[in-house]
Amino acid sequence: MAQQPISLPAKLINGGVAGMVGVTCVFPIDLAKTRLQNQRSGQPVYRNMMDCLIKTVRSEGYFGMYRGAAVNLTLVTPEKAIKLAANDFFRHQLSRGDSKLSVFKEMLAGCGAGVCQVIITTPMEMLKIQLQDAGRLVAQRNLAVVPSAVGGATMLSCGYMRPVSAMQITQELLRTRGIQGLYKGLGATLMRDIPFSVVYFPLFAHLNQLGKPSDTENAPFYWSFASGCAAGCTAAVAVSPCDVVKTRLQSLNKSANEEVYSGVVDCVRKIVHKEGPSALLKGAGCRALVIAPLFGIAQVVYFIGVGEFVLGQYPFNAYSA
Repeated sequence: MAQQPISLPAKLINGGVAGMVGVTCVFPIDLAKTRLQNQRSGQPVYRNMMDCLIKTVRSEGYFGMYRGAAVNLTLVTPEKAIKLAANDFFRHQLSRGDSKLSVFKEMLAGCGAGVCQVIITTPMEMLKIQLQDAGRLVAQRNLAVVPSAVGGATMLSCGYMRPVSAMQITQELLRTRGIQGLYKGLGATLMRDIPFSVVYFPLFAHLNQLGKPSDTENAPFYWSFASGCAAGCTAAVAVSPCDVVKTRLQSLNKSANEEVYSGVVDCVRKIVHKEGPSALLKGAGCRALVIAPLFGIAQVVYFIGVGEFVLGQYPFNAYSA
């Protein structure tokens, strides 16, 4: 089949729309993932995802589940656009002269997409984590038992959440640490995003291929959705330890007795030593529940061809697959 050109602007629009729709749907689960990953074994605040969401609504209201969503909705458009469009671009470049990409070239294209996206991903995750984790820190302080002045009884300390915005965090980081402050945890982000893309994109391409009636037809939208969910879930769980390390490194505010990490190796060593190897899989279920529908939605947006429709072009879905 002859090589057909891709429309990069259309792919950017598709990635942006997919990111915004997906984030809006799954952000509460992402918030639970961050809080579960950051809590230490000896200082549990939340038992599981549902317990975290229930306690969040009770203490912070319904919109507490969307703390930090504004950052994601603002930056997820360029982030998802870069990720999906870069994969399409690299697949297009690597497939010149070949009727079909080899698995190695598919993985190479995914690797390129992962490298490109961290330009936006790292500062976005950095800001999002500070906002998402604020409620956990307050809840943890509220669980601290302090002596009472009356009869030596005990009572809960009375903590509260001081509102803080992403802009305030950004200004403080730039003032105290410069631009590198926004890129704290860059190494861990690369460790997570490159393997994720290397696993996700080839796996999705092969799963989606199974649903195509013929080489000249696209798979039905429901098959693309299911393939995106399955590939996203698999890749998310595979890189979950890297995501835990990234979350810990990017958390600037810590409660009493929480470890401070000097880097990736130090973080892994302390987590395994003090909390056990299983701690590296904290929030893995939540992450799978976040990523699966997020990329399922992304592939449906690609299938529909929103970007191509906006630009008045015919939808073409060869390289997002």
